Amino acid sequence: MNYPVINDCPVCHHELHVTKLECTNCHTTIENRFHLSKWHSFSEEQMHFIETFILSRGSIKEVEKKLGISYPTVRGKLDDIIEIMTGEEAKEEKVSTKEGQRKADILEKLEMNEITADEAIRLMKDL
Repeated sequence: MNYPVINDCPVCHHELHVTKLECTNCHTTIENRFHLSKWHSFSEEQMHFIETFILSRGSIKEVEKKLGISYPTVRGKLDDIIEIMTGEEAKEEKVSTKEGQRKADILEKLEMNEITADEAIRLMKDL
């Protein structure tokens, strides 16, 4: 049975490294410290988002529809992926992550009719 490669130690949550490779035919094994591509750094959820984004031909509106999430949430997920791929924060004007996530949460609640427009305005001003 094949299992997906996990990135973090389930005990201490530090990064894991691949140290052993085995041939499925002759069972030759090679042990060393191997480098995985950046694609292995993404969580299953992030890979699903990337796949949806690509199959949507980069259309944020289409991603919003397919995943049922708001525009700020799509942008936040894209920024997280860019950060993993480049090792730096996305270079666009970026509000602090906590504040940006709060704004995204407020907009999502407004979109789902969980709060009124007046409540959303008040909450945004309070940030």
